[in-house]
Amino acid sequence: MKRPEIVVVGSSNTDMVIKVPRLPGPGETIIGGEFFMAAGGKGANQAVAAAKLQGDVTFVARVGKDIFGAQAIANFKEYGIETKYIIQDDSNPSGIALIFVDAKGENSIAVASGANSTLCEKDVMAATDKIYSAHILLLQLEIPIETVYSATKLAAKMGNKVVLNPAPAQKLDKSLLTLIDILTPNESEAQFLTGVTVQDEDSAKEAAGILRKMGVSDVIITMGAKGAFLMTDTQAKLIPTKSINAIDTTAAGDAFNGALAYALARNDSLEQAVFFANMVGALSATKRGAQPSMPTLEKVQEFSGTF
Repeated sequence: MKRPEIVVVGSSNTDMVIKVPRLPGPGETIIGGEFFMAAGGKGANQAVAAAKLQGDVTFVARVGKDIFGAQAIANFKEYGIETKYIIQDDSNPSGIALIFVDAKGENSIAVASGANSTLCEKDVMAATDKIYSAHILLLQLEIPIETVYSATKLAAKMGNKVVLNPAPAQKLDKSLLTLIDILTPNESEAQFLTGVTVQDEDSAKEAAGILRKMGVSDVIITMGAKGAFLMTDTQAKLIPTKSINAIDTTAAGDAFNGALAYALARNDSLEQAVFFANMVGALSATKRGAQPSMPTLEKVQEFSGTF
């Protein structure tokens, strides 16, 4: 049986994580944290999430020609991800993310983009055949917006479905949004894009409506423990998630997006895909780290009692 094909164009970072009792304020130093390193980057996280669910994943990215880049590529190969289109940059280091995670599992993150900032149209064009043949193209905003646009135009040309996770938030031109099939902001990203403070189902509906008027076909606003709000031409509803004891929410959004792409690529309905992605996102928050927290399909089946 052919596995669902997904192409992810995006970032790869090494996460350096400190667990702290609470997130430090400006100018404040907190002593006593636990330190660990893990593979990360929104693009890489989402690629790994889809691959661990048994997706056939190709990753288009740039890393540095350094120990972090070499380790990242080795990790991707272990997960069965196609690495042919990952470029090792001679001039820029691999991306690095510094992350604080508090006792409640909330986090704050600073990123040094490095080679991610040099991913360009030429790199995307090299993967044209893969993008054309894939069921889903999945993108984020930790790479240049021009590169996102180039990849989106390629997929749209073939009528392939494009999912954009607009994180970290930035202003998006309507010429790009009209090419996006599914936009997946979280609450703060939805607020940034629309000006609406998203805190419940009603405000999520208002924000999603604005985003659709901006040109996006379907909108999914992820809302943490509340679940995800879905709006299409025919429905507007909050799809709940499963209650869990969160340990680290660092990559829950990436787990959601990788799972969404996987579920859509295997021809789940959009509502089914959101429900599945909710389960994967919740389960990922029960383990620390980014890529290490991504669950296998078997674990998701045990957790949700379905699929």
